[in-house]
Amino acid sequence: MNQSPDDKPIATLADVARYANVSTATVSRCLNSPDLVVPLTRERVLSAVQHLGYTPNFGARALAAKQTNTIGVVIPTMENAVFARGIQAFQEELVRNGKTLLIASSAYDEALENEQVRTIVARGADGVLLIGYHRSEEVYDFLKRRSVPFVVAWSFDPNQSHPAVGFNNKAAMAELARQVILHGHRNIACISAATAANDRARERVAGIRLAMTEAGLSGDQMVLTETPYGIEAGEIAFRSTLAKAPNTTAVMCANDVLAIGALRAAKEMGLRVPDDISITGFDDIELAMLADPALTTVHVPHREMGRRAASMLIQMVKQGEACESIELPTDIRLRKSLGPAAR
Repeated sequence: MNQSPDDKPIATLADVARYANVSTATVSRCLNSPDLVVPLTRERVLSAVQHLGYTPNFGARALAAKQTNTIGVVIPTMENAVFARGIQAFQEELVRNGKTLLIASSAYDEALENEQVRTIVARGADGVLLIGYHRSEEVYDFLKRRSVPFVVAWSFDPNQSHPAVGFNNKAAMAELARQVILHGHRNIACISAATAANDRARERVAGIRLAMTEAGLSGDQMVLTETPYGIEAGEIAFRSTLAKAPNTTAVMCANDVLAIGALRAAKEMGLRVPDDISITGFDDIELAMLADPALTTVHVPHREMGRRAASMLIQMVKQGEACESIELPTDIRLRKSLGPAAR
């Protein structure tokens, strides 16, 4: 009876050593520190590894080192393009440092995020990246009790004690709102993700109100429409906003995807942007430049944030102590979706 591939014995480190005619120490050195092995020997060992189908036992290695070289991240959603660029840069930096990414999505569910953080830690993650500050203290306390370093990204608040690599959402949106007001807009509305459990969205709404108050306008009278994330959701929210406040001359969206939906709804309603109404976004994803008209928005350095968050976590895992938070700058990208107030 022929032996199936599944029945084939799993190759061991000793098997590789015998096949390559070297010691097990040499095989281990070749896999962990290849620069320390002469090229001919290294090629012979790697050829043996490939021929035998050997896979290193990372579980045993982790037990020996008391680290798994795995970093976890829990993002609010896989559907939001905003996180893709930053998490990609985060992973690239981890790989450069011999680390592996373990990722989960909470679907903006606080209870689920709590559970996923615990699961990631149970799987041996050496550190965890969290998005924004808003979550129960139970999560932070759990990570601290387990001595698992964590870094907050996509937010920066000088009043928070948790280590972070991010930007000031309130200040960034306030700066954009000042530009909107400079264009003569007084009847300003906002379309945002739900703010109750999302500090990023909450701070962006607060930024608009701050700028309005500075200009002598009533921020409390600003029409706020909260909606789930998505282009279609942005369309529906735009129609709802104008139904509630038909005199609106500028709609500021708390992210670019909602703004793209608003642009599409405006076109379907026969409104010219920015002649009849102005629309702005936040994040500066690629769609912002491809929109018609191109979207005025806040540019966020997503890749820089991801890279530096990974570097900070790696450093914290090595040193066992918190690092100082890093605030990254944002800037306004003025494009054709913002124009002078029409009314």
